[in-house]
Amino acid sequence: MSTVPDSTTVDAPERTGREPLWTSAFAKYFTARTTSRLRDEMMPVALAVAVLGLGHGAAGVGYVMAAFIAPEALFVIFGGVLADRFTARRMMIGADLARLLVHAALSVLFVAGDPALWLILTLAVVSGSATAMFQPGVSSMVPLVCEDVQRGNGALRVAEAVGSLLGPALGAVLVATLGAGVVFAANAATFTLSMVFLLLLKVAPPPVSTGGSSLWENLQEGWYEFRARRWLWAVIVVWAVNGPLVWGPARPLTATVIIGDHGSSGFGTVQAALGAGTIVGGLIAMRLRPAHPLAAGSLAMFGFALHPLAMVFDFPVWALGCCFAVAGASWTFWGVQWTTTVQTQVQPEVLNRVYAYDVAGSIMTNPIGRALAGPPALLLGARETLFIGVLICGASCVTLLSMRTIRTLRRRGATP
Repeated sequence: MSTVPDSTTVDAPERTGREPLWTSAFAKYFTARTTSRLRDEMMPVALAVAVLGLGHGAAGVGYVMAAFIAPEALFVIFGGVLADRFTARRMMIGADLARLLVHAALSVLFVAGDPALWLILTLAVVSGSATAMFQPGVSSMVPLVCEDVQRGNGALRVAEAVGSLLGPALGAVLVATLGAGVVFAANAATFTLSMVFLLLLKVAPPPVSTGGSSLWENLQEGWYEFRARRWLWAVIVVWAVNGPLVWGPARPLTATVIIGDHGSSGFGTVQAALGAGTIVGGLIAMRLRPAHPLAAGSLAMFGFALHPLAMVFDFPVWALGCCFAVAGASWTFWGVQWTTTVQTQVQPEVLNRVYAYDVAGSIMTNPIGRALAGPPALLLGARETLFIGVLICGASCVTLLSMRTIRTLRRRGATP
């Protein structure tokens, strides 16, 4: 095994923050990533409108969304194994090609007429399975395309925040004016653009895993590397608890509370403030380099508790916006510290598999919380349910800071 125990890691040379960020390699990867993010934000709008237009109702929308998400959660671990075997870049290119064909087929089907629900579900499963092959490389490619990993992650987070703001609005405009088929055609075009830039990307291949010749042996090695790092699995366990209890319920209950109190315009304003906060958080994370990144990120996450807390009280829109902006900045700052830590503390030859466990935990728990947010809100009330989320979020931050392995883990400036 190639494990470097977290208690005996040797720090790599510290980066000064003056290394060039916008190299040709990073610019190409940045374009591929931001294109993907914009598409991911457009797609749910197109899907919802298209499936509702076919008369399948909210249940049909739920089935299709689940068909996209479930295969990703089930197969992302295998995607990590294959990415470590064949390089993440190749897996990402293949996944883009598969999803390009799926979305082109969806575009043709919706332009031609009313496709059957089973056909949409089948294509959704194929697309979700391809995403599982794409996702592990999202993180592991960053150390290969930029020397300053933290600044690279910060720049990508800022771009993703912009995509999160523009994507739903652009999707809604396109589907309202041109129809769902055109949106799926646009999605296919973004897969093409992403694939082209990944094809043009020239990076040195990372070390190939030699832990086992079979798929099962590679899976075992990935699991060993994952559980050997206490700081890694401790964070994922704590966040897996937050997924169904804090972040999952926050999205549907946010809409319920704010639209009920301040209307759609108030909800839009608050969501824009959240997006602006995520941009600010990314910019801060590009500059601030704490010696203990997970400790600093855990402290910052206390600010995220303002997201559910603001809705517990009858705040005006401007106060809600301020709380959401702080929450967005806190979330992004944590995200950059976490991603950079994983990328620089885990050996490149197993990074895709280790990162896949993080993705799987995120994918599986958040949708559970969204699906199960209704009953507690009906039983206790939406604000009471959100207040429970505040308490859990605060307790989670305290739990992380109480762990010595998280509190004392030092930053590393480069991939070991």
